[in-house]
Amino acid sequence: MFSTTRSKIRKRWRSWINRRIPLDDQRQFDRRSIYILPTSAGMVFGLLLVVMLLTGINYQNSLIYLLTFLLGALFVAAMHQTHNNLSGLELALLKAGEGFAGEPIVFRFALQSAHEATSIDLGNEAGSVVTLSVPAHDRIEGALEVPSRERGFLLPERVRVETRFPFGLLVAWSWLRPATPALVYPRPVMPPRAPEGSVEAGDSDAVSVSQGQDQVELRPWREGDLSARVDWKRYSRNGEMAVADWQGEQGSPQWLDFDGFPGVDHELRLSYLAALVLDRDQAGESWGLRLPGLTIEPDQGANHRRQCLRALGAWQRTPPGGEGGL
Repeated sequence: MFSTTRSKIRKRWRSWINRRIPLDDQRQFDRRSIYILPTSAGMVFGLLLVVMLLTGINYQNSLIYLLTFLLGALFVAAMHQTHNNLSGLELALLKAGEGFAGEPIVFRFALQSAHEATSIDLGNEAGSVVTLSVPAHDRIEGALEVPSRERGFLLPERVRVETRFPFGLLVAWSWLRPATPALVYPRPVMPPRAPEGSVEAGDSDAVSVSQGQDQVELRPWREGDLSARVDWKRYSRNGEMAVADWQGEQGSPQWLDFDGFPGVDHELRLSYLAALVLDRDQAGESWGLRLPGLTIEPDQGANHRRQCLRALGAWQRTPPGGEGGL
């Protein structure tokens, strides 16, 4: 019962925040968007002031009155300083990073202010926090890591911006709701066997031809051969490592094909293809990628690798606010 009520309150709180803060990659904080409350230390400090005031009234002690009012003035000054430290600060998303599922994805931000802003904390709901100090009329960059769980587009719901400067008695905070998502690639998983139509696991070293496929020739394994081209079934039977050489285009190692793993879950196929992309890239070979509805011609290099990984990550995924993935 208590957990259900708490969940409803949290949901309404998030809905209220989302209505007040639109999706945007850039935001300047002002008095209408900054919230401020005492910290736990500030609440203890305030309680101490009340006890001191009651003690001064009880004993009619002028020194206690003086100390109470001085500390009270200090608290009020700290409140203004904490609020002003965040007021006028501008936060902008520079770049949403990319990476593999299960790894933290880096979002790069830039902060600038017309006055010096000290000890500004950027954080997300996962608990990652980075602390930055912004010189007056200057700009500083920082990186915030956001955990990823699955491939596709990753967009943190909110980035919290807060400060407890100067004494930690109060906390002023606000939020940025980024509009540009990061892209998460499938987690690489090396397939236990070569794609269907690429390797014919026969018992002889002769040329084997399958109906509708190109010619495949098995030869002894040599150092530098890709693990994906090894006939692992043959190796498990007799301990001999044989590698497939293709002739032609269909079933060629130049192509990484989504349909080469029939009967396998779609997400696992994408993980297989991601591992093969990294394998081919490391070997310095040319390869192309075939996905349902998308073909990337054979090429090599860092840009080609990134293009293929992005295609795998965005396949049948819809970006937030977009019309559809690749």
